[in-house]
Amino acid sequence: MAKSKHFYIRRFHRYFGVILGIQFFLWTIGGLYFSWSNMDEIHGDFQKKEVPLLSSNIQLVSPSVVLDSIKRIHRIDSLVSIQLIEILGKPFYQIRCVSAINHAAMGHKTMPSMNHLADAITGKLRGALSEQEAIAVATARYNGSPVVKSVEYLTNTNGHHEYRESPLPAYAISFEKPLHTTVYVASELGTVQKFRNDKWRVFDFLWMLHTMDFEKRDNISNWLLRAFSIFGLLTVISGFVLFFISAKWGKKP
Repeated sequence: MAKSKHFYIRRFHRYFGVILGIQFFLWTIGGLYFSWSNMDEIHGDFQKKEVPLLSSNIQLVSPSVVLDSIKRIHRIDSLVSIQLIEILGKPFYQIRCVSAINHAAMGHKTMPSMNHLADAITGKLRGALSEQEAIAVATARYNGSPVVKSVEYLTNTNGHHEYRESPLPAYAISFEKPLHTTVYVASELGTVQKFRNDKWRVFDFLWMLHTMDFEKRDNISNWLLRAFSIFGLLTVISGFVLFFISAKWGKKP
């Protein structure tokens, strides 16, 4: 006896319903966490102190003096940015630039920036932050009386690291309380880049399940998500079809 079309529609709806149901459950859990969470807490805003303001009476050297010093070391083709920043109470120029020659020689797909710090009063170049300086910078930006638990020097990260796609090298300064917060300080830039705590880590994990990007977590146009979206639509449509063909009022007497 040949099986009816109802049989195949029910089978498709049943098995895909189970598979999609698991993902829908994960989406729901993530949505609940996202909607019921305070984003300021997830970003660690309550743990951050405001960046201290510099006095308007300071005598600053021209950025051109600093650029001339850098050009004596290597060629600069383009400037990304020049910023006046504060490092432990002192003014510094943060210079980000690129060199097309270095870019071509190293075979990079995108031009890597070269970062420099210079005393904004004397114009003297300085090196990257030391570990102790990075700890001091992180502690100065942390609200409260933090106790340092560990320090890690990062030169590379993968797509799942909580400091992914951020300036390197960097120091990861982890504090004991609260929420096991880690403050990331870019050593060549001299500034705090990110605060990461346990609430953010839960958010990041659920976001990965939400986007279904298991490589870099942030790509919402990946093929797995697209496929599940299409299968989800087909499953819903098959459910409507079963409803109408199974309804008593839809059958002929």
